[in-house]
Amino acid sequence: MTEILTPFEIMQKLISFPSVSSDTNLPLVDWVEGYLASHGIISHRFMAPDEPKAALFAHVGPQVEGAIVLSGHTDVVPVEGQAWDSDPFTVIERDGKYYGRGTCDMKGFDALAIWALVEAHNKGVSRPLQLALSYDEEVGCIGAPLMIEAMQGVVPKGSAVIVGEPSMMKAVTGHKGCYGCVTHVHGFEVHSSLVHTGVSAIMQAATLVEWTNTRNAENMAGDRDAISAMFVPPWTTLHVGEIEGGTAMNITAKDCRFSLDIRVLPGESSVEWHKTYMQQVQAVEARMQAIHPDTRIEVEMVSDVPGLKPEKDGEAEALARAITGDNGNHVVSYGTEAGQFQQAGYSAVVCGPGDIAQAHQPNEYVTVAQFNAGHAFMQRLVQGLMS
Repeated sequence: MTEILTPFEIMQKLISFPSVSSDTNLPLVDWVEGYLASHGIISHRFMAPDEPKAALFAHVGPQVEGAIVLSGHTDVVPVEGQAWDSDPFTVIERDGKYYGRGTCDMKGFDALAIWALVEAHNKGVSRPLQLALSYDEEVGCIGAPLMIEAMQGVVPKGSAVIVGEPSMMKAVTGHKGCYGCVTHVHGFEVHSSLVHTGVSAIMQAATLVEWTNTRNAENMAGDRDAISAMFVPPWTTLHVGEIEGGTAMNITAKDCRFSLDIRVLPGESSVEWHKTYMQQVQAVEARMQAIHPDTRIEVEMVSDVPGLKPEKDGEAEALARAITGDNGNHVVSYGTEAGQFQQAGYSAVVCGPGDIAQAHQPNEYVTVAQFNAGHAFMQRLVQGLMS
């Protein structure tokens, strides 16, 4: 008889694969594909177009539309430079907690979802269940849109998606979007005593950084609607997290690069924020080129993750609330793949075990109680799909 692993045993196996975003996740995908196949479940692999990574999705139950989709990502953040008390890629139970990279974000949920898929297949559910495991979530939710597109026509269209990012098993119905870009300012070098003839890339970049401060102040002072008032903070935020440039104190900087992160409220458009930023960039560039024509500014978009909008009578929300008994209103300021599923026509909610505060941390953990709560959730989900 084919061995049925417990959720904990599946989590142990998943975490043993060091699927950091900078590396391949194919050994993990191979194992999941093989484990599902051992239970007679056909899975579908979507290869990343330009790197050795893959998404994996599967369908069990009747071959009809309307499946519940359990969505997770396979990649984790690096452990280098973090002070761990144990091997990050071996699950250690201590003081009522499971320690390991990904226990919280989010291989713990992935394990529960894989267990639920096998359980649903073996029990013969009357409503279908799907599994969707993406890649490159931690570097800007890059893999999910391609995976979602690949699912169409290969498996019947699902209707409600549960994205299992850590939410303490609460039904999170909204989150901010995330627009990220890297700006490279190309200046013109002269001796600093002749600064009026040169273009300092650092000083021109500083005007763009100061623009973000101004916009933050304006956003903070703006009006709030019912949705924005739910968030902390209740406005779109702009943040420069990295900056580098220059060669010497007495030379106008030839180059300056900085990263910009905009956390966009649901209902606002990241496209419009990009346009607004580019208008400011073009104005600064014009002033630079008036001094020297060889100067310029390049902007590379690195992420554009849509927010999750609270849905009126949303199916995914109703399902999560029915299973958990949670009736509170919960939104978060971090991004997930839920907005991408919603944008593709699915109802979506975020609901998974663990506390987001533990994500990406040294000695990352999920409590045993939270993991067990996630298991109970999956048991009730599968039971509901049988009626």
